[in-house]
Amino acid sequence: MSDVWVWLCLLVVGQMGGGLLGEVEGLGVNWGTQATHQLPPKVVVQMLTDNGIQKVKLFDAAQYTMSALSGSNIEVMVAIPNDQLSAMTDYKRAKQWVQHNISRYNFNGGVNIKYVAVGNEPFLQSYNNSFLNVTFPALQNIQNALNEAGVGDSIKATVPLNADVYGSPQNNPVPSAGTFRSDISGLMTQIVQFLNQNNAPFTVNIYPFLSLYDNDNFPVDYAFFDGVSAPIVDSNGIQYTNVFDANFDTLVSALNAAGFGNLTVLVGEVGWPTDGDKNANLNYAYRFYNGLLQRLAANRGTPLRPGYIEVYLFGFIDEDAKSVAPGNFERHWGIFRFDGQPKYPMDLSGQGQNKYLVAAQNVQYLPKTWCMFNPNATDLSKLADNINYACTFSDCTSLGYGSSCNGLDANGNASYAFNMYYQVQNQDDLSCNFQGLAMVTTQNISQGNCNFSIQIASSSTRGRSLLAWAILAVSALVLL
Repeated sequence: MSDVWVWLCLLVVGQMGGGLLGEVEGLGVNWGTQATHQLPPKVVVQMLTDNGIQKVKLFDAAQYTMSALSGSNIEVMVAIPNDQLSAMTDYKRAKQWVQHNISRYNFNGGVNIKYVAVGNEPFLQSYNNSFLNVTFPALQNIQNALNEAGVGDSIKATVPLNADVYGSPQNNPVPSAGTFRSDISGLMTQIVQFLNQNNAPFTVNIYPFLSLYDNDNFPVDYAFFDGVSAPIVDSNGIQYTNVFDANFDTLVSALNAAGFGNLTVLVGEVGWPTDGDKNANLNYAYRFYNGLLQRLAANRGTPLRPGYIEVYLFGFIDEDAKSVAPGNFERHWGIFRFDGQPKYPMDLSGQGQNKYLVAAQNVQYLPKTWCMFNPNATDLSKLADNINYACTFSDCTSLGYGSSCNGLDANGNASYAFNMYYQVQNQDDLSCNFQGLAMVTTQNISQGNCNFSIQIASSSTRGRSLLAWAILAVSALVLL
C-alpha cells in the first residue's frame, strides 16, 4: 500500500492541453507561442471567444498578443519569463515593466489583466538554483509596482510553481503529511506569507501524465478521474482515487504546515499531451479531460479543499518549437493542433456533451505539396545525416517510440523528416533536396494515424519563424 502512495504522491518536474463555458466557472487555458508558424493572434482570440473561454494565461506580455486581446474582455494572466527575473530585482526596472506591460493596457476597452506570473516554475530542481535568489525580490517588486500604479487591488502578482516544491516524507508518503521542499522551505514560507498579505493566489502546475511518464509501474487508473477498484486511504481516513487530488492536497497540507492553510490556490497548468510518448495519445487525453471537466463543473474540489478551483488547461495550441528536454510530448499538449483544428471531442461546460470545439476560422495553408524520400536515389550513404539535419530544424517528435508515426518504415521515416523540414521552410524548393535524397510530390503521403502535415501560411508569422528555427536547433531531441 505504501508503494502506491509513493506513486500517488510522486511530485514530478514539469516544464521542462464547441460548447460554451457554463458550469465550469473560471476555466482558462494556457496560450503558448513557441511555434515555427503561429496562428495570427486575432484568430486565436476569436477561437477563445467562439468556445466561450473567458480566461487565458500567457508566458510573456508580447505586444502582438496583448493587442489582439484588447477589447475582448478575456481575463488575462501575463508573465515575466525567467530570464527577466534578475532585472526585476531592481525596483526601477520593475516599475518600468509594469508601466510598459500593464498600465498601457489598463483603459476602458483595453486588456482585462488579472494576474502577473512572475517567472515560470523557477524552482525546478533541474535549474540548479539559478533563480533561487531573484524570484522573491522580483515578486515583491512587481506587486509593489502594481500597488504604486494604482492597480494592485485588482491585479495580483503570483509565481507559477511546479509540484516539485512540496512533498511528503518517505516514511509517511501521504497528502496529510505534505510540507514544502526542505531546501527551499524558508523561502517558500516567505513567498506564501507575501502572497497572503497581498490577497494573491498560490499558483501550482499539476501533471498526472508525468506520473505515468516517470514511472512505468504507476497504476494507470490513478492518473484519471473515472474510479479505481481500491482507493488509497490516508492516515486521516480520507480516500483518494486519483493523483490530482493527492497532489493538490499535499500542497494544501504544506500550506497548513507553513501557517497559511486558507491561501487561495489556482492550478496554472493541467492537461494531457496527445503524441510523443506511449501514454500521450488522443484516447488518454479524451479520458483525462472528460473526467476533469465534469469534476470542475460539479465544484467537487479535493478532499481537503472542497468546492471551486480556478484551473487553466495546458495547453490551447500545439507548439512545435518547444524544448523537448523533458520529453518529446512537450510539443503536443494542445487541445487544438498547430493549425487550430480540434483534436478530439470535449465539453468545456463539464456536462459530458462532448463534441468538437470550434476551430480556427479562415486559416490559410501553404500549397498542397509534400517532400518525400526519392525512391530513385542511389547513394544512401548520407541518408542518416540528412534525416538528422531535417529533424534538428523541424519537429520529428511523432517518430519516437509509442508515438503516432512510430510504425513507419525507413523510407517513411525519411519522408516524414524531410517533409517537416520542408514545411517549416515554407516549402522553399531548395529545402526538398537533401543531396538528391528527396523530391516534391503533390500526393498526400500520410500513412494511417501518421499525418504528414501542410503548414499554415501567415505573413505575420514568417518573420518570427526564423527565431523558432533557432530554438529548434538548440532544443531538438531526435528519436528515429
